[in-house]
Amino acid sequence: MRVGCPKEIKNHEYRVGLTPGSVREYVAHGHEVIVETKAGVGIGADDDAYRAAGARIVPTAKEVFGKSDMVVKVKEPQPSEWAQLREGQILYTYLHLAPDPDQTRGLLNSGVAAVAYETVTDERGGLPLLAPMSEVAGRLAIQAGATSLQKANGGRGILLGGVPGVLPAKVAIIGGGVVGLNAAKMAIGLGADVSILDRSIPRLRQLDDIFNGRVHTRYSTIDALEEEVFSADLVVGAVLIPGAAAPKLVTREMLSGMKKGSVVVDVAIDQGGCFETSHATTHSEPTYEVDGIVHYCVANMPGAVPITSTNALNNATLQYGLQLADRGLQAIAEDRHLRAGLNVHRGRVTNAAVAEALGYDAFTPEAVLNVA
Repeated sequence: MRVGCPKEIKNHEYRVGLTPGSVREYVAHGHEVIVETKAGVGIGADDDAYRAAGARIVPTAKEVFGKSDMVVKVKEPQPSEWAQLREGQILYTYLHLAPDPDQTRGLLNSGVAAVAYETVTDERGGLPLLAPMSEVAGRLAIQAGATSLQKANGGRGILLGGVPGVLPAKVAIIGGGVVGLNAAKMAIGLGADVSILDRSIPRLRQLDDIFNGRVHTRYSTIDALEEEVFSADLVVGAVLIPGAAAPKLVTREMLSGMKKGSVVVDVAIDQGGCFETSHATTHSEPTYEVDGIVHYCVANMPGAVPITSTNALNNATLQYGLQLADRGLQAIAEDRHLRAGLNVHRGRVTNAAVAEALGYDAFTPEAVLNVA
């Protein structure tokens, strides 16, 4: 198979779909790899590094999309990219379709088989290709929140860890999954007073054991959510419903009960955000203010640390990508975990959560792939 890797074009996106090391693995499996020139500049990998790994360098993204049987990216295709996709081609990347009707329509019109990193599953019921970026985003959420809390950046002017004689900042984390766990690790490491809200009692028990009582765990009700949000200096939205739009848990009305200059970091923004007042921002303009509350809603947070993020992502995506390259659509037909990743195929939506969010008829992957 001919595998292509274009340069990412989303605002301040420095990651790349394939590292030179991953290229070498694809080549070792007998595949041809074409990479757009300067695709790896954000991770310090020049064209010569890709050539040494066995890739062929081409000057434009048009050549990558036009000549590839499978396109490997990081972020969802932009309008100029989905226009170049075609039927019979496999797209392997993050998609986050539920809050993005335009992209969904573009992929449907292209006829491409689109496999979303964020809905591929594993034997434990986890999301192995989402997890590494959730780890990065959870940790970055605290760094971004701490910076946004500085007075010069519009925040309250409070240090997360405080100092002797001065109380630390209060951090409320909504959601105890991978993002929430990693955000809590960073916040505790900086000395903050941390609470995690979740609706899974087994998960709250697990978090209590992991942190040995160093975080407050609370079952998430409307009352509990309001109490934590109103008292917090920093609120991290870490909610995930796989494939679906994130629920709006913090309303605009609730902002009036928050401390002026407090900060919300909405890690769920890729799926539409879990704050009613959230809208996607970029690394060039990461924050905005609503009713005196600073909002940080960057839709590609891990792109700020592309070396860490790209290597972590490739560690997770490589084995599934090689399956796709080795066996094409048959790999999806034979592997239920890859089938869970198929979101769009030949003009049909094959993920039930996406179909429900956007009002499309849902087709099972088995049906469109003719799998018994």
